[in-house]
Amino acid sequence: MLKKKIKLIAYDFDGVMTNNKVYIDQNGNEMVVVNRADGLGISEIKKIGIQQIVISTEKNRVVSARARKLDIPCAQGIDNKKDYLINYCKKNNIDFMQVAYVGNDINDKDVMTISGFTFSPSDAHPSIRLISDHVLKSKGGDGVVREILDHLIQEKET
Repeated sequence: MLKKKIKLIAYDFDGVMTNNKVYIDQNGNEMVVVNRADGLGISEIKKIGIQQIVISTEKNRVVSARARKLDIPCAQGIDNKKDYLINYCKKNNIDFMQVAYVGNDINDKDVMTISGFTFSPSDAHPSIRLISDHVLKSKGGDGVVREILDHLIQEKET
C-alpha cells in the first residue's frame, strides 16, 4: 500500500511539472507551462498527509513561484540531489524507504537509487524509466502529479 508507506514525495521540476521546455522573452525572462491538474494533485496529496518538496538543479524564479503557489517547500540550485535529500530526511526524521522520488533525467538517477519508491513520466530519459518503479502514462507537464494521486486513490479503493 503506497499511501501508507510514503511520507514524502520529492519532485524534480523541469520535465516533471513542465514539459521540459522553457520560453524566453526578448528581455531574458523565462516562462514555463504547468498543468493545473498537478496543482490539484498536490493539494489532494496534502490532504492524505504526505509531505511534498520540489528539488531542482535549476535556480529560477519560476520554480520558486510555482512552489510558493502550491505551498510546498522548494530547493533550487541543487547539484547533488541525493545528498540534499539525505540531509532533508535526517532533519525531518523521514526514512528513505518512505520517500517517493519523481524524476525524468540523468541528474535524478543517484537520488532515485536511495528512494523507496520511484516514478517517472512516460517521456523520461530511458535510463530513468528503466530504474523507475512506476513509469506513468503522463508525459512531463501533462499531469504527472495528478496521475500519482490517482495511483494513491486507486490503492485506497482496492
